[in-house]
Amino acid sequence: EFLRAMRFSNAFLASPFLLRPSVLPTAPRLYCSAPLSESLAAVRNRLADAAGERALPPRLVAVSKTKPVEALLEAYEAGVRDFGENYVQELVLKSMQLPDDVRWRFIGSLQSNKAKTLVSGVANLQCVETVNSAKLADKLQKALSEVVPEREAPLEVLLQVNTSPWEGTKGGVMPEEAADLAAHIADRCPLLRVAGVMTIGAPGEERCFRTLLDSRDLVAETLGVQSAQLELSMGMSGDFEAATRAGSTSVRVGSAIFGAREYPPKV
Repeated sequence: EFLRAMRFSNAFLASPFLLRPSVLPTAPRLYCSAPLSESLAAVRNRLADAAGERALPPRLVAVSKTKPVEALLEAYEAGVRDFGENYVQELVLKSMQLPDDVRWRFIGSLQSNKAKTLVSGVANLQCVETVNSAKLADKLQKALSEVVPEREAPLEVLLQVNTSPWEGTKGGVMPEEAADLAAHIADRCPLLRVAGVMTIGAPGEERCFRTLLDSRDLVAETLGVQSAQLELSMGMSGDFEAATRAGSTSVRVGSAIFGAREYPPKV
């Protein structure tokens, strides 16, 4: 019912993210100063260099919020399969227009009342990286229990950890609270699987990375698994190399691939 309403809503028809054949193929390419394939190749090379002798470099998540579907398709053609989006409605719309083998990762602040919209509207949702409360976990669990057809496997979630509380601007649980949240999900949310931890650290503060590693150790102990079995999602366009050297297994890169973000003018 939700998707049917979305397809015919005025908001959907007016969406800047909707592919319109009469417009997009001839639209000027303003979203990146260099060809996207070149930007992407440069990021991949930097990531491989930072990974050094590691068997595999971190997963590269292309952060595509506010970018037109045309740009995502170009990245897809260049081999990108992991995309990160920050806004529920934008993710739902884009997921209808990209191939089914895309692995969508929600990386924005998720309001609990949007949980059902997200899990019912994105069939190939791979992970919610910003679970920061038992309330949100419970809402996701309830929403997943109502999805038809049901998912073949639990939805992966990462616990968002606030590794720079002195800033006063970042979300997430305190590092010492992450283990309790992991225990709640393991005990009460069978349709979710704690896959690791994530953070948006303070710029230039590599101690945030060390804090996330320590938090992962506590979560692993609580879940009875090895720390290496849990992901570390840390590092963005400005610090993904430092995060990789610190042990990140997943980096979220937007502007270094797509160029500066573009927001629609306010009306």
